[in-house]
Amino acid sequence: MEEFSDYVGFSRPTVSRYFNDPTSVRRQTRLAIEKALKESGFRPNLFAVNLNRRRSNILGIIIPNSTDVFYMALTRRIETLAEEAGYLAFVLSSDGKPKLEERAIETFKALNVAGAVIAPLGVQSHHEKLARLGDSIPLVYVDSQPDQNSTFVGTNNRQSVRLIVDYLSRSGDTPCFFGMPSVNHNAADRREAYRLAMAELKLEPKYVATSSDTSWDFERFGFTEAMRALQNGGFPTRTVLCANDRIAFGVLAAAYQSGLKVGHGEDCDLRVAGHDDHPLSRYTCPPLTTVAQNYNEIGRIAVELLFSRINARPEDGEDEPAGQRVLLNAEIMLRSSA
Repeated sequence: MEEFSDYVGFSRPTVSRYFNDPTSVRRQTRLAIEKALKESGFRPNLFAVNLNRRRSNILGIIIPNSTDVFYMALTRRIETLAEEAGYLAFVLSSDGKPKLEERAIETFKALNVAGAVIAPLGVQSHHEKLARLGDSIPLVYVDSQPDQNSTFVGTNNRQSVRLIVDYLSRSGDTPCFFGMPSVNHNAADRREAYRLAMAELKLEPKYVATSSDTSWDFERFGFTEAMRALQNGGFPTRTVLCANDRIAFGVLAAAYQSGLKVGHGEDCDLRVAGHDDHPLSRYTCPPLTTVAQNYNEIGRIAVELLFSRINARPEDGEDEPAGQRVLLNAEIMLRSSA
């Protein structure tokens, strides 16, 4: 920056003002700087600039799985909204590994990010480090809430599971529940939501016995555990409600390999339903009945809350606003698997 200031013939503060806000300098000065930029090819180091600012224009995003289409769709929505507001979104994946999540936290501290949207690992997260990050910058959690005091945007699991349990119970055999690995709070929340929904309908809850697992490889888990169940007498009922769509993908594959026909009809052996409306769920064979999480709205509200917290950060030592909890209702997506 010093060398460019000498090159263009303006003081360092003038050049800095231009890069912070081109309209803050006179038109003649702005044109001269822009001409010098083209001639010299100079570009300021974005990260160095942000480190030197009291408040940067970088937003952090942490997701637990960079290959999951749901998280990528959510990330794309957040990136778009951040860019429209003049922020750069910096995305890191923990890849289901606590150490990578911790490294992402430290990276955001080093980058002096203005705030972050985090889909935490959940039970494997280093909660103290997340709490310390939250003490230094505004955070909004999505998908799974680490505690009751954090700002969170996600799906109302009780409403969504109640919705699909009610449909499945009215349209055929009552559903048994195929749980997901205990990687975050959604695993326990959706299992409990199923129990409550069955109790409201005065039906006995039934669960598919599965092994203990903390892997994010849900498709493999669903396939392996479904094959084990089918080889040991089958599922508790002819309708299987999976805790998420990726589990259901594995169950569908196991049913196909076992020669079972999945669908809603007298000639079908099994009905399978999921949760989330994963972008690939409509392309399974047969297409998967599920309940849809509105990831566009989750992303919009998360960014809106984050900007609200960034702009509300006190300069005089006052406490920050208390965490908010926004739960969105889901919509049932009826397809031919159930």
